[in-house]
Amino acid sequence: MTIKEIKELLANQNLSDDQLVQLKKDPRKGVQTLIQSFEKEQVRRREKLAAFKKRFSYEQEFWQKNQLVAGVDEVGRGPLAGPVVTAAVIIDQDFNLVDVNDSKKLSPQKRLALFPKILQQAVAVSIGLANNDLIDQINIYEADRVAMARAVEGLQVKPAALLVDAMNVPIDIPQIELIKGDAKSNSIAAASIVAKVFRDSLMDAYGEKYPEYGFHNNAGYGTAEHLAALKKYGPTPIHRRSFAPVSDYFQ
Repeated sequence: MTIKEIKELLANQNLSDDQLVQLKKDPRKGVQTLIQSFEKEQVRRREKLAAFKKRFSYEQEFWQKNQLVAGVDEVGRGPLAGPVVTAAVIIDQDFNLVDVNDSKKLSPQKRLALFPKILQQAVAVSIGLANNDLIDQINIYEADRVAMARAVEGLQVKPAALLVDAMNVPIDIPQIELIKGDAKSNSIAAASIVAKVFRDSLMDAYGEKYPEYGFHNNAGYGTAEHLAALKKYGPTPIHRRSFAPVSDYFQ
């Protein structure tokens, strides 16, 4: 085989163990370089799959009792503008999206690609929001909890319990609070991706309405561009009045 043909075989993982053994005996340097890269990639894939399976440990406790559990996460606690967005996601044993992980560890392109796949594979998905007015009324922490409760209440299937990323949801369902839960549970990780993609899309739409603030770039966070626009034009109706420096305009 030519090196090009071997490269295609390896890329498609379309070769037997015997073929791999024979290729390892190939004296061509180009072939050996391809084999080394292939084997390193196989190790990475195995490690990634093992980590993915490990992130089912909390879900497994409920699945073994034929119960469903929902992962809950939020995004948008820190921005100066826009809502806090939460998601509740229920998955089952058939969930096989190995790339699902803490949304902060994924590129925007990867999150966008995973979003519809999560919606397709999940047993149930629900979004909960708390807008800037509610945040100003009851503070960001309590608004976050309200948004989480709304997400859980919106699920079409009621879970037996919740896995929550370092929060307590004000709802009468047993809960397990996990520090950095989006890195420990695939349910929470899926929820983190759904919430992030949904909020980013929402802030992109606000960016069309208020183009001066660069919401499509900063998602409402206090970047230099955003702060400069705030100083020049003042706050918009979606800014959080209780957050400094937005609050300075309402003294």
